[in-house]
Amino acid sequence: MASHGGMREGSGRPAGAANKATLELKLNLSELAREYTDDALDALVEVMQSSQSDSARIAAATAILDRGYGRPTKTTSLEVNAPLMPTKIRLVAYTGSVQD
Repeated sequence: MASHGGMREGSGRPAGAANKATLELKLNLSELAREYTDDALDALVEVMQSSQSDSARIAAATAILDRGYGRPTKTTSLEVNAPLMPTKIRLVAYTGSVQD
């Protein structure tokens, strides 16, 4: 009986291989977007300086800073001051009956 539908062994693009169809589109889109860098920055500055909405001004200022200096790195630290206590784990098999 023939197998119909679904993914077959060895079919498709290998894992890790670049999708050549979309790679060119992404590069072209990036080039097109760079043409409007000055206009976009001017618009962000305009919103930052003249918007009545605090959230819009903050968003514009954040976008400007992100583009000028990069996004801040996210770091996480964890400090534990509790003393190390040994933990005793007891495994008990379930027998199905209740014992007192």
